[in-house]
Formats: sequence, C-alpha cells, structure tokens
Amino acid sequence: MSNQPQTHLNPSQISRRDFLQRSVITAGMAGTAGLVLPRTIQAKNCCCADSGIKLSLAAYSMRRYLPFNWPKPRPSKPTMNIADFVDYCGELELEGTELTSYFFPKKFSTYYLASLKLRAMNLGMNISGSAIGNNFCLPEGEARQADLKMCRQWVDYSAIMGAPVIRIFAGYVPKGDTEAAAIERCISGINESVEYAASKGVALALENHGGVTAQSETMLKIIKAVDESPYFGVNLDTGNFRVPNPYKHLEAIAPYAINVQLKTEMHPQGKGKGQKAEPADLERLVKMIRDVNYNRYLVLEYEATEDPRVAIPRYLQELRSLLA
Repeated sequence: MSNQPQTHLNPSQISRRDFLQRSVITAGMAGTAGLVLPRTIQAKNCCCADSGIKLSLAAYSMRRYLPFNWPKPRPSKPTMNIADFVDYCGELELEGTELTSYFFPKKFSTYYLASLKLRAMNLGMNISGSAIGNNFCLPEGEARQADLKMCRQWVDYSAIMGAPVIRIFAGYVPKGDTEAAAIERCISGINESVEYAASKGVALALENHGGVTAQSETMLKIIKAVDESPYFGVNLDTGNFRVPNPYKHLEAIAPYAINVQLKTEMHPQGKGKGQKAEPADLERLVKMIRDVNYNRYLVLEYEATEDPRVAIPRYLQELRSLLA
C-alpha cells in the first residue's frame, strides 16, 4: 500500500480558508482483512447546515480511560483503546473524531491507521484531525530533530487516515535562553514542517498552548512570520489563554483558525495555585467563530472533573442547540 496521497492543488491556487474544502486525501485500505469493524450506517446530516460547522470530539476528553503513551507510557489501567474511542464518537452521532497521538499503541502499522479511517467512515464520520506534543523552540540538536521527525511522521499518518489537520505546539523557552531566540527557532521549525505537510495535503494548526503562545501578542508574531501557506493556521483552543479577559485574546487569533478546540472552562485569573476555573460562555464562543466565518470542525475537548461519559453528551446537546 502506498502512503503517498493523490495529487493536490498548488497551494498558491487556494486560500487558507478554502484548502480544507478542496483538498482530497485518499489512502488504500489493503491489509484490513480480519479486523473487526462496525457495521456501515448512513452518514448523518451536519447539525448546523447553515454554517457548515461540524462537531467532533478530541480523544484527550477520554484520557482517564485511554492508555497514555506520551511522552512516555504512564501507569494506568485503560478500559478503552483508540478504536473504542472512534466507536464512542459514533454513538454520540458526531460528524468527526479527533485522534490524539498520545493514545495510540506504541507500535502500529499503516494498515492499523487505514482501519481507523474505515471504522470512522462506517460510522458516518471523518477523522477531523490528529495532534502531537512537539516543542519547536528547542535549540539545534538531537531533541529538536526528533520533534521535527515526529511531526513529519504524523503528517504521513494523518494523510493515511484522511485527517486534514494536525494540532501542533510552539514550545517553551529553554532555560537560560531568550524568548526572541526561541520564537525564531519556532518559526523555522513550523516553516520546515509546513512545507512537508503541504506536500502530503495535511495542514498544521498552531495551538495557543502556553509557552511562547501564552498570549495573543506573541502568538500573532509567530503566525505573521510563518511563510504564507494555505496549509498553516491556528488551532483556537478556547480554554488555554490563562490571562485576564481571555475572550479578547481569543478574538485576536480567531480569524486565523483552521481548527477549533472548545473547552467547557476558562481561566481568566491565570493558572496559579488556587486559581479556579470558570464555566465558559459557550454562546459567546460559538458567536466568535461564526463572526469570522469559521466553517470547519468544532472539536469538544473536555477537561473538567465530572465523569466525561456524563458531561460530554450534555455539552454536545448544548452545542447542537447553539449551532442549530
């Protein structure tokens, strides 16, 4: 089976906003014989046909049930695997399922990836994206090269699964280094990775995830310095700006979003000890992304303390109402 995707449009022919609709990724399904797959069902209608926004769920939402293999295996007694998670998203009647890399087996084949794609398709879904835990702020050396290699590897994996986007991190300033130098290395790492990702028809979405992206000002500095490409944009994580008035910071980067990660809590008082989370204004967040004409996946990433099996269906019902 070839890991190479089919021919794509020249990136210069399409805008960042258009590339997901017009790019097509295909992968052969050979080697899936003997795999236990769910029965095929009729694809569901999008919950919000007027806007085009589709609902997905991040595997990180079920982390207490899944094996956690990043950056190294953690002691746990998982009761769910990544295929079970795909099935769970099917039970929730979602349009997408996001398969975070942390929860994959330590070793797997391309046939395994193809089987996940088929599993999602048989449940009327697409794999909306994947995610890695990289640090592009690292100085030149073995660790940096390992993260760049991991990014390329997951671009290949995502192409096989038909996942149009990968969530990536910028990283953190190394001890004894300067933020300016770390940002320059981050920009270089993104440019190198986006060039490879574009050749496979996969986009990279930079997440506001602490470190040098802890505030919208530095996030925008990185975004605007990265080479223009329809295969690069922002993963808007609504719960990750732990600053006063996080909504203002989210609004600043929302126009660049090619993936949205919605959390049910916000941290307007910061992340210090004793700082409690506050319920997110979901109506305001949905309006925010609609105001910038966002029409991709809205990925629920549940991180609160309530049992996710209880909380997730309730929040999805609320989101469906807001998107109707």
